[in-house]
Amino acid sequence: MNPGWNVRIGQGSAVIDLNSDLGEGFGVWPLTHDDALLDIVTSANVACGFHAGDPSVLRRVTAGAAERGVSIGAQVAYRDLAGFGRRFIDVDPAELVNDVIYQIAALDGFARVAGTRVRYVKPHGALYNAIVKHAEQAAAVVEAVRSYDASLPVLGLPGSEWLKQAEAAGLRTLREAFADRAYTPEGALVSRRLPGAVIHDPGEVTSRVVRMATEGEVTAIDGSTVKIEPQSICVHGDTPGAVEIARKVRDALRQAGVTVTSATADA
Repeated sequence: MNPGWNVRIGQGSAVIDLNSDLGEGFGVWPLTHDDALLDIVTSANVACGFHAGDPSVLRRVTAGAAERGVSIGAQVAYRDLAGFGRRFIDVDPAELVNDVIYQIAALDGFARVAGTRVRYVKPHGALYNAIVKHAEQAAAVVEAVRSYDASLPVLGLPGSEWLKQAEAAGLRTLREAFADRAYTPEGALVSRRLPGAVIHDPGEVTSRVVRMATEGEVTAIDGSTVKIEPQSICVHGDTPGAVEIARKVRDALRQAGVTVTSATADA
């Protein structure tokens, strides 16, 4: 792990990357507010075509990110357009390795056309949640990243099997937290199928993010305190009021003395 990106907790000393899932439209159906969010975030997790996105969407978003100096990350997923990548698939690990390599390479091609490149990898949806504990699939994603470009940092949930295996393989790992998702007492994300899994109140989202960045902790759904110490915080781009929430989060972080900058700009 890059020592310069350990979270520095204290009065006005924290440094945080602000990321968002972008490029999640398909054809004539837009979903995320890509242009507006690219003006706010420091890192863009761009869909690679397996759960959302198509070649035109990928090219447009990578070009927009390059113009703004926003770091581009490959948001890799199960091959599940119909389910938006939110359904677990018991895919053969060897096949998953190839699926992930394919996605990174596709996005990297468009990033390079735009004059930049993919700078990190973040799994999406069901794959993200599965590899918190699913050792075989975590190993497959690690192998895919290592095989394609071992210098690429990876984002994931603190304490996950994914980050443990990635670090053991020599990859640079970045701990991620979510601005608008509820947490279990164990530090996992509350399933979207359960009530209260997504937090919609902008004020609550903002206060939670500032606490995450400055104190390294969050209140779990049962009221207990969970230590997370994130290096990057995700603001979702497909929720109602996403742009305004993201803007308020960024402004609140800066007002709290937090430096908001990409964690992977030099990757």
